[in-house]
Amino acid sequence: MTGVDRFGNRIDPEVGFARGRVLASSRDEVRRLRRAQRVAAETVAASGPESIAVFTGNARCFPIEPDDVGIWCEEWVGPGVFADRLQDVVVGHLGGDGTEAVAVLNRTSAAIVAAVLSLAGGRPVVSVVPRGDRSHASVVRGCGLAGVRLVEVDDAAAVGEPRPALVVITPVTSTLARMADRDVSAAVAAARSAGATVFLDDAYGARLRPVLHGGARSMELGPDLVVTNADKAGLSGPRAGVMAGRPECLVPVLARASELGMEARAPVAAGALRSLERFDPAMLQQQAADGRAVADALAERLGDDVVHRSDLGPSVSEEDVLGLLVDRSSRPTTALVPCEATAAVGMLLLRDGGVLTVNTHGQPGGRVCIRLKPTAGAVDRVGGAERLAAALDEALDIVAGHLDDPDWVARLLFGDD
Repeated sequence: MTGVDRFGNRIDPEVGFARGRVLASSRDEVRRLRRAQRVAAETVAASGPESIAVFTGNARCFPIEPDDVGIWCEEWVGPGVFADRLQDVVVGHLGGDGTEAVAVLNRTSAAIVAAVLSLAGGRPVVSVVPRGDRSHASVVRGCGLAGVRLVEVDDAAAVGEPRPALVVITPVTSTLARMADRDVSAAVAAARSAGATVFLDDAYGARLRPVLHGGARSMELGPDLVVTNADKAGLSGPRAGVMAGRPECLVPVLARASELGMEARAPVAAGALRSLERFDPAMLQQQAADGRAVADALAERLGDDVVHRSDLGPSVSEEDVLGLLVDRSSRPTTALVPCEATAAVGMLLLRDGGVLTVNTHGQPGGRVCIRLKPTAGAVDRVGGAERLAAALDEALDIVAGHLDDPDWVARLLFGDD
């Protein structure tokens, strides 16, 4: 990764994008999130729940049944009551052989951080990612907390060189860059040859690869541990990390997560179980079709050169967004950095059209490109793909008029905070 973006702004290596005057830190990202939550709440109060259309790719519903609120959600006994059912469903979903242990953590990021803390053993951690992409911020932060070096590679041949105790493989990243199954298998084999524990971060890939590409299920690729997300790629939520793997690897991870308060409590674990039970591949296929329609409409507005297509919808990089804004404003310079530009566009989409994106609701350190991954029914809620593309185009025009006014951006993102 280069040290600066194409506008000359220094990139923060922890998150992979440049900080600015308005969004200068994780604290500011939290302020932006809290403001966005209030804006969404005001929209719902005025126009009802159907006025919000979620384009984060994460539904984040809570699909427990009325009877689950009783014993299943009771903290002392409930987890034991549904433990066997959770074991069967998770192992089946991830393609295990039945010998695996399972666990639910409060976030996929929590599982990744806990795995690094418990399994790195003071040695470097190797992160294998698709070519041209980068590791999730939780891998970077986990290594920082563990005090170990992170070595990022995109080639199986380089996996064993740092003598790692842990290799984290991300077959499908949050931008939906994807490794072929043969490359994942090669990385697994290289990690095993190096004597490392193999941890598959399959938040998206656990369903995206088998359903959309006819690929292998997660455990069939041979890792020691797998984590997937209960609200991504055709799952309904809640937000949680669902893990499976060899007991001797999983138990230390769960122990460290429990020490740090990152394990899922009974209601969240019960919700994750119901989410997995209700998984329907047809829902994921429909989301992919909706994403293609949005990509086509956006490319018609902005051009194929800046609209990047993925399995679940289009994205426009933060640097391309700022470039579009500079072109539209006829100003050679700007007081904003790319992450502030995409956040401003996202807040306008939310405020004026009920379009909820990661640019308003993402967690600190998350990707800051504009991503439009529709959840079920989202495209219909905004009046179709063409209307969504038009709304984004209008938001770009508005922000382009304020490139030299960070105070306007701050008011938009933070309100009266």
